[in-house]
Amino acid sequence: MGFFSNVSNFFYEARIRSWDVVLTLLNLVEKKRRIGGVTPEGHPGYGRHWPEFKPPGETDSRCSCPGLNALANHGIISRSGRDISFVELDRHVQATYNISSTLSSFVAHYAARMLKKSFNRDTLDLEELDLHNGIEHDASLLRLDAAFEPNQSTKHVPYIEELLAAASNKDKDGNDVVTVKDLSKLLGKRRAVSRAVNKEFTLKLFHKLFGCAKYLISSSVSEHNPNHLVSASLLLSTMGGRVDDLQSFLLHEQLPEGWESRVRDSHGLTLINFNKLALKIELGVHEKDWAQVAQEAAEHDRATPV
Repeated sequence: MGFFSNVSNFFYEARIRSWDVVLTLLNLVEKKRRIGGVTPEGHPGYGRHWPEFKPPGETDSRCSCPGLNALANHGIISRSGRDISFVELDRHVQATYNISSTLSSFVAHYAARMLKKSFNRDTLDLEELDLHNGIEHDASLLRLDAAFEPNQSTKHVPYIEELLAAASNKDKDGNDVVTVKDLSKLLGKRRAVSRAVNKEFTLKLFHKLFGCAKYLISSSVSEHNPNHLVSASLLLSTMGGRVDDLQSFLLHEQLPEGWESRVRDSHGLTLINFNKLALKIELGVHEKDWAQVAQEAAEHDRATPV
């Protein structure tokens, strides 16, 4: 079973990567989607009118990914965050955030494999995605490490506020914008401090890139794009790094009023372009620059009574 599964995965990845090259090239020559028409007709959010936002109830399932939680909070997927098919998740992530069919499929298939479920037949609750060191990871931009906060759906507001305050640029309309350099700098700090204070700290190369982005699979994105990079990449691409949008998205896990994905490519954000952005963020991460801050955090942690 394992052998045939590995063979199937190999051919799936080869097919996805090949098609992704085609989509990336088509994005170069085809017209971009018009402003106000990024979300496809017939999908929730078409015309920048999103379904009503409702915060989750006590028994609802949520995870460490604000993008998926927002889909549930707006009822684009099950508001309870439970019994969601992988096929449905793939379709709605693609349409809501203008992610390419290759990237959205890649992530959904990885999640199914991670949970040892069938992509075509099974369902998931959002909280299942927070299997430690699966997609969820230490040194997050938005959450405390699982060793300190087992419920990874819980936002760590000070981290989010620090991220928003780190914006060092403005767009042509004067809006504050978080940049690649800003995210690289914060990721360096998160990793250094987490490594110093968390005795259970782990961070594989895959999770580094996923933090900048958030996707996986051996021999592809997972090895080159740790979790941190996934998150960071998507904040820059789909949200354009705009602080006013990120406040709603990260603090409340709500799609901003009148928002649409800043990705306007006709075939969406591809694996190739996603990886390029994630790698750019990762190359700017310099954990050693935060050695003194990490040491002070460790000393404070040791001095704080349990």
